[in-house]
Amino acid sequence: MKSLRTVSGVGVLILAAVTAIALAQGPSPKPTRKPAPQGDTSATQKISYLIGRSYGEQLKDEPFAVDAKLLVQGLQDGLAGAESRFSQEEIDQAMKQVQQEVKDKMTKLAADNKKQGEKFLADNGKKTGVKTTKSGLQYQVIKAGTGPTPKPTDAVSAHYEGKLLDGTEFDSSYKRGEPATFAVQGVIPGWTEALQLMKVGSKWKLFIPAELAYGANPSGGPIPPNATLVFTVELLGIEKPLNAPEELEPISEQ
Repeated sequence: MKSLRTVSGVGVLILAAVTAIALAQGPSPKPTRKPAPQGDTSATQKISYLIGRSYGEQLKDEPFAVDAKLLVQGLQDGLAGAESRFSQEEIDQAMKQVQQEVKDKMTKLAADNKKQGEKFLADNGKKTGVKTTKSGLQYQVIKAGTGPTPKPTDAVSAHYEGKLLDGTEFDSSYKRGEPATFAVQGVIPGWTEALQLMKVGSKWKLFIPAELAYGANPSGGPIPPNATLVFTVELLGIEKPLNAPEELEPISEQ
């Protein structure tokens, strides 16, 4: 277990970073189901397969090569309590190399996304019906509401879908079948600003620069670094105001 303990501290950081890279490259093809091997009926066998498949799904899109034979060998050695085939020095050196590779790729990905986002927003801001606020947030009114406008201390209910610039959908309350409820100040800055400009009943399309979204260091998940995000937001209602230490001034339209 010593090697797993050593790898785990750094490995978690690597897996978080490489997952973002893999997801930024687009969705993987839908897998086809293969028949289970004959005799594979015991709970132990099924759980063993589940663990292996789950780990394989995490590794399949890593930005560095994975040797399947050595992966299986390492698993067998670990289960058997066998001595590691590599020294601690070799493991440390390999981890440093992988960390550097991931760092370099994340840096390039962030730079590419920033450049792509800036170009998109510059072109998009010239389109009819698209408004740009002082912060850089862009929005387009699909449907104008007639209800009240949320205050900073309110909570709201809304339906929405979020996409990357290439059209990849990363979240949708519509697909979950129920609207989301959240604090106006409990979301990304682009949302917080937009909600205080909308009226209940409105449906807007938001174009949110990376600095008003998740920035250069998103916490894993499907959103890559420096991603410009596109949301369709339908403001359904204002919920009971949240307790706040002081009343904040609402944002006015620029």
